[in-house]
Amino acid sequence: MNFVAAFVRVIDRINDVIGRAVAWLTLAMVLVAFAGVVLRYGFDLGWIWLQESYVWLNGVVFMLGAAYTLLHEGHVRVDLFYRDASPRFRAFVNLFGVLFLLIPMVGTVAYVSWPYVIQSWAQLEGSHKAGGLAGLFLLKSVLLGFSLLLGLQGLALAGRSLLQLVGRKGFEPEPAEGESV
Repeated sequence: MNFVAAFVRVIDRINDVIGRAVAWLTLAMVLVAFAGVVLRYGFDLGWIWLQESYVWLNGVVFMLGAAYTLLHEGHVRVDLFYRDASPRFRAFVNLFGVLFLLIPMVGTVAYVSWPYVIQSWAQLEGSHKAGGLAGLFLLKSVLLGFSLLLGLQGLALAGRSLLQLVGRKGFEPEPAEGESV
């Protein structure tokens, strides 16, 4: 169980650092979009690469920030029974959800996107629009980064749930907002 605890801590730390770094791309995305609007409507100027850049930034933030969001329980839950359940029941639900829903989904995304990404790298694919950004193959690689980071965070969540179920201290869930301690 010491290995599981160490794994959980390492993956949590990695995704926390990556998530905080990727969050700064949100600021870049807003600034680029603002510049695009000012240039387009204020000066009648526009470039395809500028429009693509904020769309690409949005994709990177969404895909690489998904594991950070899972780490901090920010994904939407349909919690008909989860919210009022005991921590032990929540651990069972999380373990089940990771093993039978999240990991198969992430594995499918990785499996399906692998040839797509490899083909893009083989031709160093760029934008299909004249004047667009050159590194489309890098953006497509984010699909594999998404699968890896979210899959690892899912395994860390499964590990945390397992540690909770065996009574290991220090891995209890933090109380939800409005929940008493």
